[in-house]
Amino acid sequence: MRTDPRQPDRGRSVAIADHADLQARAAAFVDDVLIPLEVTAELAGGPLPVADQERIRAKAMEYGVQGGSHSREQGGNGWSVTEWFLVEEQFGRSTNGVSWYIPTAYNVWKHASPAQQERWLLPALRGELHDAYAVTEAEAGSDPSGMTTTARPLGDGRWVINGEKWFVTYGSIAAVIVVMAYGDPDRRALPTLFAVPADAPGIETVADVPFTHSYPHGHPTLRFTNVIVTDDDIIGGVGEGDELQRRWFTEERLGIAARCVGAMQRLIEESIDWAMHREQGGARLIDHQGVSFPLADSAADAAAGRLLGLDVAALADEGADPKLVHGKASMAKLFCSEAANRCADRAVQIFGGRGYMRTTAAERFWRELRVDRIWEGTSEIQRLIVARSLERRGVRAMLT
Repeated sequence: MRTDPRQPDRGRSVAIADHADLQARAAAFVDDVLIPLEVTAELAGGPLPVADQERIRAKAMEYGVQGGSHSREQGGNGWSVTEWFLVEEQFGRSTNGVSWYIPTAYNVWKHASPAQQERWLLPALRGELHDAYAVTEAEAGSDPSGMTTTARPLGDGRWVINGEKWFVTYGSIAAVIVVMAYGDPDRRALPTLFAVPADAPGIETVADVPFTHSYPHGHPTLRFTNVIVTDDDIIGGVGEGDELQRRWFTEERLGIAARCVGAMQRLIEESIDWAMHREQGGARLIDHQGVSFPLADSAADAAAGRLLGLDVAALADEGADPKLVHGKASMAKLFCSEAANRCADRAVQIFGGRGYMRTTAAERFWRELRVDRIWEGTSEIQRLIVARSLERRGVRAMLT
């Protein structure tokens, strides 16, 4: 059961009282290791030199910020959802996807077989390989119900996958691709996840275009033509794909909310510092209401988004109804991604011409945060989910 929201042992107080060391460690990692490499990544168009990549991986393990909620035995940290949110919040303070080099893996591996975990999860958490997740298609974006990729059983423990997946993040460097496909092609039923080795015959990259942000890895379009996998490659069981994907979406959306909160915090800090020391018209910028009022609006957005995200994390930790957590995670993603975009736009305006320079964090956030209103479900899809959750879970449950 969820505890009384009026009690002081939840949300913000928990984050501050119980997790101060973790927050400080994650913040120090971002300040000492990630942020100094942002401009290098930007000027290189995304990827960092190999030596810097290896340093990030090594330092992530030294600071203990790798692996997220995966167990310590597997190479993670076994964090609660709240702890994971607080670390992701700190990662969000960095630009250029430099945090992508931190060893981690998707949450679906928690439902994989021991053999799959040994083959894919443990090496990923050691920083030896990366996974990718392939769900989006040309006609199945934020709403995956239009998916057409199929996995046809051959009757001898083998399956043959056919389809095309778009925007496969890490797809250009992944060793394994988690592919969502229909296991019953004729009836478009039994959505199932398969762990497909990236070097399997029949996988080809048909497009790998540049995107607005300068990130380490691309989001290529991959085509699967008669790709053979086996029963041993099924994650979680035949027909379990929708449920596992819902859990994946819930985590990804809450993670976006956390990183957007972190981005807002840095944008506000840098904007405040600039406004306090820059003079125009005989006064500091911050003394002009045209600057101070937008900063106040950004602060309100950041504070509200953080509390909303922490509330969703606390619900998940309490074992609340997964469908309620899913609905509220969508609400957090919606609010925080929209708010972060507003905050970045205000920051660019406050910095003026300097805010349009790619060596300025405000400019990079202004470009990078835009996709958070799109991927893992557009803002429009999040609004649909929230509206349905209000109807099905009730207004009281969604708002308290």
